[in-house]
Amino acid sequence: MDESAELPPRPSFELTVRCERAVVGMLGAAACATLEHGLTHSLVRACGQLAYPIHAIHIKVIDDTQMSSLHEQFSRVAGTTDVLTFPSNECGAPVDASIAICCDVAARAAIERGHSLERELLLYALHGVLHCAGYDDHDDEAHTRMHAEEDRILEAIGVGRTFRADTSSENA
Repeated sequence: MDESAELPPRPSFELTVRCERAVVGMLGAAACATLEHGLTHSLVRACGQLAYPIHAIHIKVIDDTQMSSLHEQFSRVAGTTDVLTFPSNECGAPVDASIAICCDVAARAAIERGHSLERELLLYALHGVLHCAGYDDHDDEAHTRMHAEEDRILEAIGVGRTFRADTSSENA
């Protein structure tokens, strides 16, 4: 992503995207600043496609070690995962959430799927937002519905389908 790219539109909700120290150490400060800017810009556009009111979204980009710790602490599952969502809102209320997305998991998946790290992290952030908006993916029907909504939003903002690598997706 070009650092001279336009500033993202000002969101109508509170939005922060921050790479944690371990990720800055892994990617470098300049790459993290570019990643934060790009994710912010893309999330503003993606959230504009939602029919749900949003109050605040706080995204932390973390590494495998931090994610494994959070996954164990809050889900009682050992090992890392792609995204953990911590909603503060009641069902039906404007989305208010903290979302942790794992840079290491995203880097591995981006290589496997043949697209950029930023695109994979955007998928994880959007996935977390959709969880806060009432979507779930714990059974086949809900999984299909949630990923179809991700595809719809990502296509609407010009990114293209990302989760399903076997469909006609464009590379970011």
